[in-house]
Amino acid sequence: MPSPVSPDTALLEEAANWAMAFRYGTPTESERQAFDRWRRQSLSHDAAWARAEAVFHAFDQVPAGAGREALHSLGHGSGRRRSLRLLGALLVAAPAGWLAWRQSPWREWTADVATATGERRTLALPDGSRLVLNTASAVDIFFSAAERRIRLLAGEILVTTHADPAPAYRPFLVDTPHGAVRALGTRFSVRHLDRETCRVAVFQDKVEIRPLGGDARILRAGEQADFGTREVRQPVEVEASTALWEQGMLLARNMRLADVIAEMARHRPGVLRCDPAVADLRVSGAISLADTDAGLALLVRTLPLRIERNTRYWVTVAPRA
Repeated sequence: MPSPVSPDTALLEEAANWAMAFRYGTPTESERQAFDRWRRQSLSHDAAWARAEAVFHAFDQVPAGAGREALHSLGHGSGRRRSLRLLGALLVAAPAGWLAWRQSPWREWTADVATATGERRTLALPDGSRLVLNTASAVDIFFSAAERRIRLLAGEILVTTHADPAPAYRPFLVDTPHGAVRALGTRFSVRHLDRETCRVAVFQDKVEIRPLGGDARILRAGEQADFGTREVRQPVEVEASTALWEQGMLLARNMRLADVIAEMARHRPGVLRCDPAVADLRVSGAISLADTDAGLALLVRTLPLRIERNTRYWVTVAPRA
C-alpha cells in the first residue's frame, strides 16, 4: 500500500528525475543501487516515487501510445530541465483520489465489466435492474439464488433496481472496500472518492449503508452521505443533477473552478489540472463531460482563462494573460 506520507516539492522533482532516467535511459548497476538508496531514505522518498509511477502510468493509458510519445519528447533535448520542473509540478498537483485509481489498475483488468477514461456504459442486469458505469469504473457482478450483488472495484455506478422476478426474496447489495450498500427499492449512485471514503447518493426511495466496522444508517431520497469503514457521516442534501454524468453533463451551480476541472479530469485521458491562481473562480452552467475540449472552450469564453497545452494529454487551465 502506498505510504500516507505527503512528499514535498523537492522530493517530487527528484522522483521525476529518476522516473525519466529509468524510462528514457539505460541505468547502470551503480545508478540502480543509488536509486535504491535514495528511495529507502524515508517514507517520504518512497511516497514521492509512488506518485511519480502513478503519473507516468496515466500517460501509458492514453490512446495509441500518444502519452508515452509525449513524455518521451519531454525527456530529451534542451527542454529537459524545464520538463523536470513541469513533471515535479504535476506530481504536486495530481489529486489523491486520481492517484489512488492510477496506482491500482489491476482491479480494472480483472473486473467483469469496466470502462475506460471518458467512457460510460449501461447494462441490463439479469433481474431487469439497470446499471450504469461512469468513466474509469469497474465492477464484478454476482447473481445467485440467494442474492444480487455488485462489487464496485473502482469509479462510480448508478443503479436503478427492478422488482426481482425470483420466487424467493434476494437482497440487492453493492459491496465497497468500506462496507455494503443495500437497495430498498431505489435509484442510487455509489462512488469511490479515495482509498478511505465512498459516497452514496439516493434519488428514489432509500438505501441502507452498513460500514465494515460501524453502525448501519438509512439514507432516503434526496440525501447523500460519505462513509468509511467505521461510520456513515451526516447526510446532506443531494440534487437530482448529480447523476447528469449519465448523459455526459456536469451541471455546475456556483462551483469552484478547481472542483469543475477535477470532475472534468476524470473523463479525460492524460492529465488536466487547474492553476491555483484561478482555482477559486466560480462556475455556473452546463459543462460537457462527453466532450471535455468543448467544456474547456466554454470556460475560456465565460471566464478570464486560457488553456496551456504542453501536449494534447497534458493540459493546464491558467489565468488569461
